Amino acid sequence: MDMKEIYRVAREKFKGACRVCPVCNGRACAGEMPGIGGIGTGSSFMANFDSLARIKLNMRTIHEVREPEIQYSFFGRSLKIPILVAPLAGMGINMGNAMEERPFLSAMLAGAKEAGSMGCTCDGPIPLFFDLGMEILKENGGWGIPTLKPRPEENFLALARRAEECGVNAIATDIDAAGIIHLKKAGQPAGPWPVQAWEKTLSRVKVPVILKGVMTVQDARLAVEAGAAGIIVSNHGGRVLDHTPGTAEVLPEIASAVKGKVKIFVDGGVRSGVDVLKMMALGAEAVFVGRPMAIAAVGGGKEGVTLLLNQYADQLKTAMIYGECKSLADINPSALFVPPTEARG
Repeated sequence: MDMKEIYRVAREKFKGACRVCPVCNGRACAGEMPGIGGIGTGSSFMANFDSLARIKLNMRTIHEVREPEIQYSFFGRSLKIPILVAPLAGMGINMGNAMEERPFLSAMLAGAKEAGSMGCTCDGPIPLFFDLGMEILKENGGWGIPTLKPRPEENFLALARRAEECGVNAIATDIDAAGIIHLKKAGQPAGPWPVQAWEKTLSRVKVPVILKGVMTVQDARLAVEAGAAGIIVSNHGGRVLDHTPGTAEVLPEIASAVKGKVKIFVDGGVRSGVDVLKMMALGAEAVFVGRPMAIAAVGGGKEGVTLLLNQYADQLKTAMIYGECKSLADINPSALFVPPTEARG
């Protein structure tokens, strides 16, 4: 099995719900939401890809770095790579029933674990999404990251308790889902919370909580104030609000404001290990990848996810060699090429 064959199989199984484009940039699927595309014009999805693609790297070859180390500690759990699998669900809603929900989620989590990474479980308008995640987490000893919607406080805490009982070491909540209409239509309300509500709720959760969906310095600082253990700089894959900037555009300022106070992760537009290096140089300590992993799962199951993660890991190591980065701690903004005119400005 290779990625070319995985993409071929995925293209057949998606039946047009995802075109499995040679470049996954959001253009072919713009406006397909529900679906796998970006909302409205699709510009937010495209901004994620385009903003990252515009960034260039310095290339250094006179040094002694030959075997970069890419191990990463995720809240005490040792991972082989700083690349995690983002939460994705809704085969019927978003992905043309290309797979049944349980085999898909199992492939995402098991494939991530095999590659030395971790994957996320999901929450959504259908209780099955969350329930399946809990079943799989119980089976694998809590090796995964449950992702909860920002539901009313007691409902949120009830789901958090179920996740804690699975033995997980962290929980995420996609606060960027606060305005999704189909949650309300399904009788599953979710919405924004003020910082005081998050502070009160997070103090009652027994494991670290990551707030996913931070796109401004203001929200990053409020997340720190609320007691979040981590943030994911994310615009929900461009699926909730049209005309947002790309995550690579806002990450540096957010990192500058809160680095050292909270763990900083990012998703959006990552399509290679080189992109992982870019995001880390911009200020993230690890990245989450969504759509490419879903395509790998549909086309190759667990093995497809593992293969793609290993490919990204190899690409990251190569990029680190050319960036004179012996370990993840060596990755910093000096890896990024700044045109002379911008440097003088």
